[in-house]
Amino acid sequence: MAEFLQFAFSGLTVGAVYALVALGFTLIYNASDVVNFAQGEFVMIGGMTTVFLTLAGVPLPLAALIAVVAAVAVGLSLHRFAIEPARGASAVVLIMITIGASIFLRGAAQVVFDKRFHSLPPLFGNDPIRIGGASILPQSLVVLAGAVVIVVLLWVFIDRTLFGKAVIATAANRLAARLVGIDTRRMGSFSFAVSAAIGAIAGILVTPITLTSYEVGTLLALKGFAAAMLGGMGSAVGAVVGGIMLGLLEAFAAGYLSSQYKDAVAFLVILIVLFVMPHGLFGRAKIERV
Repeated sequence: MAEFLQFAFSGLTVGAVYALVALGFTLIYNASDVVNFAQGEFVMIGGMTTVFLTLAGVPLPLAALIAVVAAVAVGLSLHRFAIEPARGASAVVLIMITIGASIFLRGAAQVVFDKRFHSLPPLFGNDPIRIGGASILPQSLVVLAGAVVIVVLLWVFIDRTLFGKAVIATAANRLAARLVGIDTRRMGSFSFAVSAAIGAIAGILVTPITLTSYEVGTLLALKGFAAAMLGGMGSAVGAVVGGIMLGLLEAFAAGYLSSQYKDAVAFLVILIVLFVMPHGLFGRAKIERV
């Protein structure tokens, strides 16, 4: 039982990060029809910027805030200078643009930062908490709590505010949204900004546990995409559920089979979803974009 709990705690921690990355995929897809494979780079920017600012003597809270602002600036720039000029292009072209942006951001990170792995100090110490014979780090609880807070705040914003309802309207029908006066381009910029902020926060929270480097975004983007597909591309609830499920599947595969299969789980999930349930757990049976 203790072993099972230990794997579950590990899976929930990384699953929370995957859920946040998948949520970023979902927000951008709903608002602009773009599958953004540079989403993992927002996580990298959050972690690496915070690390180097703290090394320069900036207090951790201020460094984290600056890192989030930097990620938002990158997200807005990506939308303004890469996605908007290609508006009307095919989905494949837009995907290739985001992949190119991901490669560019990794290269820039090597120049601005370095190629080594870095960590941040945990917020509440390194002493593990014992639960049912298993142990969990306080920082893991911070990651889980942060994910819950972000999801709740995002739900309240979208469900309870007029701007949030405009985002929903844009996701449902872009043409109809424009006809009633909604600036769909602004909704696209907003989705990139929020997705970048969520990714950066995830990077800051998880860096004390998993470390960070210039290339961590590639694998995170893949796993976030797998989580979004598992939950149903376009479904915020599905993104969260898919992320948690993927994290748990990875943890149990690594624990009960072999750690060598850990990263292969995401590829397997993508294949299963494509062949068995292409709309995911919470995806719509048919998504029509007008």
